[in-house]
Amino acid sequence: DGGDGGMTDTEKKQAKSAAARVAAALVEPGMTVGLGTGSTASLFVEALGERVRGDALSIRGVPTSRAAGDLARQRGIEVVPLGRNTRPDLTVDGADEVDPALHLIKGGGGALVEEKIVAASSRRFVVVADPGKQVGALGAFPLPVAVVPFGWETTLERLEAAFGVPAALRARDDGTPVVTDDGLHLIDLRFGAIPDPAGLESDIKRLVGVVEVGLFVGLAASVLVGHPDGRVEERTRP
Repeated sequence: DGGDGGMTDTEKKQAKSAAARVAAALVEPGMTVGLGTGSTASLFVEALGERVRGDALSIRGVPTSRAAGDLARQRGIEVVPLGRNTRPDLTVDGADEVDPALHLIKGGGGALVEEKIVAASSRRFVVVADPGKQVGALGAFPLPVAVVPFGWETTLERLEAAFGVPAALRARDDGTPVVTDDGLHLIDLRFGAIPDPAGLESDIKRLVGVVEVGLFVGLAASVLVGHPDGRVEERTRP
């Protein structure tokens, strides 16, 4: 999750919770629901679990990470893998940045490959966010790129040479590389500003060694922006 919009941690959680509850109310009986990963998406899974228990809501959840699947099971949600017969009717996930066209940067939590596959497979993709995630242009948040571990240093060099921006392997506190659920490494690119998200997405994905990039262009149908006072505003794609 990205910027804080000047809010305290408590206010941020109140804002995220408000958006998560509105998103959970969108789920109808019998739906297959894509379950995002991260702090905001986890609040959605918890709110959805309350509906499953309290309203006897019968749904299936398609998680975007092991953590999301574990949380869903703990909350009583039936978990199924993504497949031809389990395409989500609705996917709800958070974002690190959201621009005015509802293009996103995602992947701060490291699950961008599964998140993107599930979002692209869904009939409707809704983002839940606090006001601090809204930006005039993408790029202040480091852009995550998922890469094959083999030869990752050469992939990093290709990225730096192609775009002329600082690139860093995402590492744990002990210096070892972060490894995603699907066994990939993550390289974070610091663009500062991304004027053409669609063009950049295409350019990055052409590079050898790159699996996926955390630009979600034209995927989100709407964004639910929660506020600490409980208000939730819906932004739809222009």
